Amino acid sequence: MDVQQLVKTIRRKSSFLCVGLDPDPAKMPRHLGTGAEAVLRFNRSIIDATADLAVAYKPNVAFYEAMGSEGWDVLSETLSAIPEGCLRIADAKRGDIGNTATRYAKAAFEQWGADAVTVAPYMGRDSVEPFLAFEDKWTILLAATSNPGAEDFEFHGSEQGTPLWRRVLEVSRTYSGAERLMYVVGATRPELLAQCRAAAPDRFLLVPGVGAQGGSLEQVCKAGWAESLAGGLLVNVGRSLLYASDGEDFAEAARKEAHRIQGAMSTALASNG
Repeated sequence: MDVQQLVKTIRRKSSFLCVGLDPDPAKMPRHLGTGAEAVLRFNRSIIDATADLAVAYKPNVAFYEAMGSEGWDVLSETLSAIPEGCLRIADAKRGDIGNTATRYAKAAFEQWGADAVTVAPYMGRDSVEPFLAFEDKWTILLAATSNPGAEDFEFHGSEQGTPLWRRVLEVSRTYSGAERLMYVVGATRPELLAQCRAAAPDRFLLVPGVGAQGGSLEQVCKAGWAESLAGGLLVNVGRSLLYASDGEDFAEAARKEAHRIQGAMSTALASNG
């Protein structure tokens, strides 16, 4: 899916919702049972209930890796269950160099069937460009995240005073294949989101933190909007949607929450042109 196709999908669905598929067995409905098959049933039900309201899905690889060898199969089958026209994001946060980075990229893009993968940029160009070498895929760099530990490194600067997150945005734009970059920017710091948008006006931003983490969709839209990209935002919602109910109506409850969020997104798209 290229940028024009993504923009068209957003306009057609009046949505920029990304559903985070991070299944926690302790929170899943008990009637589904336990084990890998229960997780797969859960994921498929969530996808089926929200496919017309979401433009992207983002399984976090750690939740599947923790299940052992069966987890990799569940991850692959989950990504396969996502319908055509929705962006498949593998949230793996890879960050190694050279041939290792290439293998990580091949695993995500060729084995799992992902359209995009999250990558940590700490090791620089040679940890990112192997992902960008896949011309029909997206690489999503961590830039300014919403976790408390982000203060340890991301907001500290060089001798010139440039914070690390800004340097990530500026330098990565010089990489080979940089037109296939997106960036992760947390929803809980709207003033920082505005600065990131100013530094990357022509890039999509993957924005976690709306919902259970306390981020505001209204503030995200106000701070991060890019009119030429139909907003240029992929707002990830996970726990508040996945676990809207722990009963047999969990899929219906997830759809209701997704529909509520999509309604707010539709309003934002209409008001911003």
